[in-house]
This record gives sequence, C-alpha cells and structure tokens, in this order.
Amino acid sequence: MKKNYGPFYVAPVTVWLACFFVIPISIIVYYSFLTKGINGGVIHKLSLDAFRALYNPTIFQITINTFQVAILATVIMVSFAIPASYFMARSRFKNFFLLLVIIPFWTNFLIRIYAWMAILGNNGIFNNILLSTGIINNHIQFLYNTNAVILVTIYTYLPFAILPLYSTIEKFDFSLLEAARDLGATKWKAMASILLPNIRGGITTAVLFTFIPAFGSYAIPQIIGGTNSYMLGNVIARELTVTRNWPLASSISMVLTVFTTLGVLLFMRFNRSATESARGQKQKTVAAGAKA
Repeated sequence: MKKNYGPFYVAPVTVWLACFFVIPISIIVYYSFLTKGINGGVIHKLSLDAFRALYNPTIFQITINTFQVAILATVIMVSFAIPASYFMARSRFKNFFLLLVIIPFWTNFLIRIYAWMAILGNNGIFNNILLSTGIINNHIQFLYNTNAVILVTIYTYLPFAILPLYSTIEKFDFSLLEAARDLGATKWKAMASILLPNIRGGITTAVLFTFIPAFGSYAIPQIIGGTNSYMLGNVIARELTVTRNWPLASSISMVLTVFTTLGVLLFMRFNRSATESARGQKQKTVAAGAKA
C-alpha cells in the first residue's frame, strides 16, 4: 500500500505561511479592534474607535493620494517595461541588458533614494547643470513633492516590471508577428493583436509586482516627499511611533491589506476572463480557416 507523503511535502510551506503571514495578519486584525492605551499601546478591551477614526478627512485625502501615486507610477512603469523588455528579448546582448536591470539591486535601497536627493536637490547635479548653462537663474524645487515621489517610485520598482515581462516575451514565438505582417497587418496592429494578448500573464505579474509595493510605500515619500505627498505607509508609521495609536495603525493596515487583496483578485479575474475570451476567439478563427 502506497503511503501518502503529500502532507509532509507541504508542511514546510504551511509552517512558513502560518508564521510569517497568518499570525502577523491575525495580530493586526486583533489590535484593530482594541482600545488605545492612555500612554500609547493598547488596552485589551474591544472597541470600534479605530475604525471610526478612519472617517477623518485627512486620512481619506491621504488614501486618495496614495491610490493616485500608485496607479500613475504603475501605468508609467508597465508602459516603459513592455518596449524595454521587447527590445531586450530581441537583442543579441540580452544578457548584458538583463545585467543592467539587475545591477540596482546590488545597492542598498536607502542609498539609491538618497542618491536622488543628490541629483534633484537645490544644490544637486541637475540644478547645477541648469544654472551653469544659464537656462535658469534660481534653483528649482524638484524635491519634496508628489512628482518627485512618483519619479523615484518608478526608478525603484521598474525592474520588478521589466523582469517578468522579459521572461514572458523571451518565450514568445516572434514568427507570429512576421506572419501577421505578411497577412497585411501593420507593425503596431500586429503588436496589439498578437503580442500583447500572448504576454498578458507577464503584464499581470508586472502590474502586481509594481502596484503593491508602490501602494504601501513608506521610505520614498518619507525622504523625497513633502507634507502634500504623504502616503498611507507614512500615516501607519506615525501612528505607531509618534502618537502610539496602535489600534488606528492596525485598522489602516487592515483596510490597506483588504483593498490590495481585492484589487489583486479582481485584476486576476479580469485577466483570466480576457485570456479565455482571446483563446476562444483564436479557436473560432482556426475553425473558420479550416472550413474555408
């Protein structure tokens, strides 16, 4: 009689998820329903005060700003990543370009953020170039605003969009594009109707890999942003360390997690439906061609 070793194979993954996902999330959910202590921390008394505090107009505005920054940065990153990945996949020097994409990971995350301060600061490289060439007479404030946060976010997370797209495009059969061109399709129409539907999985992965970290970003808006570019990650850190309102920080984290999870599920469902629709259309086209 064969023994079923399946539970033993999945046990390490189960323990890992329980220790580093289920238990931390459970603690956050539990703390969000507690009462704030007089001197900070929590009192183990159930309360909905933390969720009532979410109706604060300031938190609502910061939430809107967080969504705007994350969505705009994600759209720009994926828009850059698709042609960059296509060029890399078709190039003879693909390994070299792949190395250039990976090199930023060799440097500490905070060092890369501070490097942008040296570039965009009032006495930074960019301002000094503009002043020395006579294009401007006074320094331009490039830092401490939403545009700076979006720029550095794009720079930081762009490799997370390029790598999955490159992996998907590299496996694509480029002869399909040549066949479409032979049948009269323009270059851009062939790209839109042949390439993009076949790399939809890579696009989905790129969106998820960039939107989620951008949505929960803390260090970038904290260092590069100003008072008008606060994001939810900064609010959570402030409530934990300054006001010590742990229930409010937990409730914001829980809402952030719920919204992110729902967004991921909806996006994946939409992508699955679009893929099934494209597959059905392809089968109909093949069947019609066979009948002809």
